[in-house]
Amino acid sequence: MIAVAIRIALRYGAGILVARGLLGAGDAAALSADPDIQIVLETGTGLALSLATEAWYALARKFHWSK
Repeated sequence: MIAVAIRIALRYGAGILVARGLLGAGDAAALSADPDIQIVLETGTGLALSLATEAWYALARKFHWSK
């Protein structure tokens, strides 16, 4: 499921860059279809979500929200 969301986000992000003239249409197609970029973004998203979860848990313990 996350791969689908990342692929959609890449297409929208590439579309924004093309609309602003920062990226060519051919480059945008390659960016949104490149599996290596998708893997890196999936890994980064997973790490960011786990870091946010652990930070929220640490705050909950610090401020006694968990009890």
